[in-house]
Amino acid sequence: MTFRIEPMAATDADRCAELETLLFAGDGPWSAGAFRAELAAPHVHYTVARDDTGHVVGYAGIALLGNGSHPESEIHTIGTDPACQRRGIGGALLDELLRVADARGGPVFLEVRTDNDAAIALYRREGFEIVGTRKKYYQPSGADAFTMRRPGSGEEPVQ
Repeated sequence: MTFRIEPMAATDADRCAELETLLFAGDGPWSAGAFRAELAAPHVHYTVARDDTGHVVGYAGIALLGNGSHPESEIHTIGTDPACQRRGIGGALLDELLRVADARGGPVFLEVRTDNDAAIALYRREGFEIVGTRKKYYQPSGADAFTMRRPGSGEEPVQ
């Protein structure tokens, strides 16, 4: 399967919400309106993966926070169509988010379910380390989340 990464458009919101429901049904999946609201915010970067037919098979978003002296970023979401997982789409989407974050500088944070071994392994490969646990973070399921952090360039890794 081949795919391309490109900026998310408001017209992609319905498909992204559909994927959210498939992927995160027990954890309050985002609505199409939530995706459109994110796209309207000035401090975010959202992207999609499209297959050869132009169909959205993955999505990801990051918030660029802090200021010029103390920048940081927070990955809000990454999702891949269950029928297309294990084909490098999630990694490519993460690479795009990290490219944007690295151009700005500073550390990158995210939350991930403590039982999502595949995602945790992907994040670790990209230099993220667990820095905390948020009990009952995901609702309504009540699942716990790890907070993970990737240092900015020139920073020491978390010990």
